[in-house]
Amino acid sequence: MIARQDGLRKILGQGLQQLHLGIPAQQQDRLLAYLALLTKWNRRYNLTAVREAREMVTRHLLDCLAVVPYVRGPRLLDVGSGAGLPGIPLALALPDCRVVMVDASGKKTRFITQAIATLGIGNAVVEQVRVEDYRPNPLPDTVIARAFAPLDEMLGLLQPLCRPGGRLLAMQGRSLASGTQQGVAADNRCQEYALTVPGLQAARHLLVVETGSSSS
Repeated sequence: MIARQDGLRKILGQGLQQLHLGIPAQQQDRLLAYLALLTKWNRRYNLTAVREAREMVTRHLLDCLAVVPYVRGPRLLDVGSGAGLPGIPLALALPDCRVVMVDASGKKTRFITQAIATLGIGNAVVEQVRVEDYRPNPLPDTVIARAFAPLDEMLGLLQPLCRPGGRLLAMQGRSLASGTQQGVAADNRCQEYALTVPGLQAARHLLVVETGSSSS
């Protein structure tokens, strides 16, 4: 068990180096403790299709942490957080950022609540609510979501949740150029970035949308 944990710690540490993220060892241990808790709950509640520990480090931790350089401001909203992804890894990596996670699923928000309490994540909270019904106060600086709807529809839901002058982050697999949503990227407030996730062969892209200033 110790050797297995050391192996996971090595994979995580090497991945963080490749991402140029200086996350302290204590926080890295808490990230791995989150995965251990997720594995335990997953046996009963089926929170994620990823079940192998090494794959979880890559697909859950490093995949989420690859977006750290794109987060702006002290308030972050994770919409459709599921099992706390990317919200919990980002809360642990950005201790000065206030992270709110929302999801409509009771079993998933219960897990996130347990993870926050077990890991002592003081800068994170979770709310069980549909995104259509959610009204954050104050409005966050950054809103992030993994693709849960067609991109134009998803951005339409996310934009009212973000403060003027903030940014939306849409995590996705395919590039916009290869899909049917090229018109979204044509907006000069949008930039698409290809993300390199250590150990992951699948494509990852991030759409960054600036929401416009309060004076506009």
